[in-house]
Amino acid sequence: MTPAETATALHRALEAGTHGADLRRHFTPDAMTVEHPNLIKPNGARSSLDEMLAASEKGVGLLSSQQYDVHSALVTGDTAILRLTWTGVLRDGKELTAHIAQFVETRDGLISSIETFDCYRPF
Repeated sequence: MTPAETATALHRALEAGTHGADLRRHFTPDAMTVEHPNLIKPNGARSSLDEMLAASEKGVGLLSSQQYDVHSALVTGDTAILRLTWTGVLRDGKELTAHIAQFVETRDGLISSIETFDCYRPF
């Protein structure tokens, strides 16, 4: 799989409701994510794989659905650079939308890191 296909496979799994340990198959054991400051995380965040998986468990309780619409993808070496829109529907029916620039590093067909710049619409 190309790095863009690897990233998209993760997005599709999340859309299908996959969470927690079931997501581990998409990542290298040392995977990490860097989320730059945004409306939800004003100070940004850096998370290990275990922290990402735990956050996905919490997300299942908050969201009734989520969708990733990739508008463009550029692959350079083992990196996919994606421009996408994420839409999440909260359990109470409210919708959140973020326009995202995402850099997905891969190694041996798995995600080794995700760096994301999330621009949320006001909510």
